[in-house]
Amino acid sequence: MLPETMLAMEITVHGPPDVLQPARRPVPVPAGNEVLIEVAAAGVNRPDVMQRKGLYPPPSGASDLPGLEIAGRIAALGDKVAGFSPGDKVCALVTGGGYAEYCLASPELCLPIPSGLSAILAAALPETFFTV
Repeated sequence: MLPETMLAMEITVHGPPDVLQPARRPVPVPAGNEVLIEVAAAGVNRPDVMQRKGLYPPPSGASDLPGLEIAGRIAALGDKVAGFSPGDKVCALVTGGGYAEYCLASPELCLPIPSGLSAILAAALPETFFTV
């Protein structure tokens, strides 16, 4: 059973890294074609830093939380998702929200974590992999 709330890192004001502060947020609920990932690791990349500095607004409809790359395990599925199951270990490219205990992702942008690779290393794969 999923908790009702989660720990997330919010951008309180734009600026240096210490503007990121912990906050309680509701756990997102996956829509029909989304998966909910329990985040074990999140990547840190240029758009995350630019968002924190106020130079890169989140895309329309995306979470206001930073974090575009994550790795963890699937915690829940939308009712239209096929090919994944709760418990699957994946990494994913997301539109935001990765700096939290749970994050929504599109199944098309989820990859199984390669055997022998830690979640920390896997969280650095999606941006590069999908760009290449």
